[in-house]
Amino acid sequence: MTESQTRDQIAEMGRSLFDRGLTFGSTGNISVRLDDGWLMTPTGSSLGNLDPSRIAKLDLTGKHVDGDAPTKEAFLHTTMYECRPNAGAIVHLHSTHSVAASCLHDIDPTNVLPPLTAYYVMRVGVLPLIPYFPPGDLDLARAVREMASDHHAVLLANHGPIVAGISLEDAVYATEELEETAKLFLSLQGMKTRPLNEDQVAELRRRFPTKS
Repeated sequence: MTESQTRDQIAEMGRSLFDRGLTFGSTGNISVRLDDGWLMTPTGSSLGNLDPSRIAKLDLTGKHVDGDAPTKEAFLHTTMYECRPNAGAIVHLHSTHSVAASCLHDIDPTNVLPPLTAYYVMRVGVLPLIPYFPPGDLDLARAVREMASDHHAVLLANHGPIVAGISLEDAVYATEELEETAKLFLSLQGMKTRPLNEDQVAELRRRFPTKS
């Protein structure tokens, strides 16, 4: 895929996420790895109305070289890429149900959501909670770095998910699966649930190992 095609794909995926209510206003950001750096959605932009030609480009050192200024959370993306050399794209949203789950008091910080469905296990797996830091705080990047080598998806407390994938499609699909599972999790609060057991989870991980 050429850089121009990748820019178009970012705009297309961004609009799809926005139109389906997975992001809103100027929240959320997307990045894709290139041979010579990264493309990232601009700061203050709406994923529903991205101009492909204005998407920011950073070189391999993280220097802004083209397009509008990148998202102020660019450091979260570059940190994830450093920890996950196979990652080709990253999606970060403030999706409602995922954020709601991150605000609950008694969730397990080592794995926020239970394995309610096979596709959640296949596309997300284990979801650790990153402690709260103000947006733009470099301590947030350091906290993400501690988890990113072992997990391609993390949930920022009172903030939202960051999900890496081999491709942009993979990252978007995993983010969507995370959001739907968070919605299920919240819908089932107070009910007795039957998540997949350890053997069922282990079999899914054997058959569908994470590649990102």
